[in-house]
Amino acid sequence: MDQLPPLLDLLEENHSKAFIVLKDGRIAIEQYFGMFTQDSVWYWASAGKSLTSVLVGIAQQEGLLDIQAASSTYLGTGWTNCTPAQEAAITVRHQLSMTTGLDDGVPDTDCTDPACLQYLADPGTRWSYYNAPYTRLDGVISGASGQSINDFLLSHLTPGTGIGGLYLPVGYNNIFFSKPRMMARFGLLMLAQGTWNGDAILADENYYNAMITPSQALNPAYGYLWWLNGQSAFMLPGSQLVFPGTLMPNEP
Repeated sequence: MDQLPPLLDLLEENHSKAFIVLKDGRIAIEQYFGMFTQDSVWYWASAGKSLTSVLVGIAQQEGLLDIQAASSTYLGTGWTNCTPAQEAAITVRHQLSMTTGLDDGVPDTDCTDPACLQYLADPGTRWSYYNAPYTRLDGVISGASGQSINDFLLSHLTPGTGIGGLYLPVGYNNIFFSKPRMMARFGLLMLAQGTWNGDAILADENYYNAMITPSQALNPAYGYLWWLNGQSAFMLPGSQLVFPGTLMPNEP
């Protein structure tokens, strides 16, 4: 514990707001900085993508959607600026794996208007970290379930786990906001392979395993909206280069 004060100082110097360490499912360290408290709310940024991936998996296990189905099954036709055949080839799985083939070279990569979602390559042949097709997964969940993504979370994830929060629109994006302990709970859920206190929340083992293993050969360091460390190669957002080695060599 002698090393804890310097660590907390480092976190504060780097403008951290909350720091939680869990051990055996219990809070071992919990520290807040500045005006931020246990009840303060903050945004998950792109970590919210991983939460969305879990919600898609729950929707599939409930029989509400099939990730191999065309995204237009749930979004309706005309959600892109592609030809009907090009659009019909894009599946929910392509959205999860960042391989829709839609052009990430548009001026605004957050724009979800159909005019912004333009064909560049056949789905599954090009990996690019592109926000807009991911954001449209909110519409996939809504179209499949008849619920908003917030209502779906509150009815399918919160009751079993206590994980709460809200997706809120920020420009074109839908950003997840919650209290810090909600993210800690989500981490526990994932470490327990989708179970909570012995209850299966994400019961589809095939989906869970696919989510946290390489989803395609183009970028082995990416699953279903999860970055994967320890792979043989990786790509980075905004680049088509493939780098040899693991994404973060000094991290788990």
